[in-house]
Amino acid sequence: MIVSGLASRYWLGLPWFYAKYLADALWALMIFFAFAWLWPAASTAKIAILTLAFSCVVEFSQLYHTPWLDAIRHTWPGRLVLGDTFAWADMLAYLLGVVFGAWLEQLAGWFVGGKS
Repeated sequence: MIVSGLASRYWLGLPWFYAKYLADALWALMIFFAFAWLWPAASTAKIAILTLAFSCVVEFSQLYHTPWLDAIRHTWPGRLVLGDTFAWADMLAYLLGVVFGAWLEQLAGWFVGGKS
């Protein structure tokens, strides 16, 4: 997911709109998979809600500015993890990434008889 997100944002030469929002959706998908890995017994719905809540908290945190936090956000890793500019549209991209992750998990569960 990390390589895919970086490639879509920086290396593939996609138009700005696609590069930005595809990378945001892949970021949320990465968080979804991380939470699903950390809590394998949790339902897909719980993982999806947790991921959306986490993503929204990170996005809304971009409205809070302190010198130390802005210094972190102005580094490349800080910008990748925390972002640097609040945008409502980012939350739509996160939602699409989470919905795709939930669909993939449900599809995988259908094939192997996993959780719902």
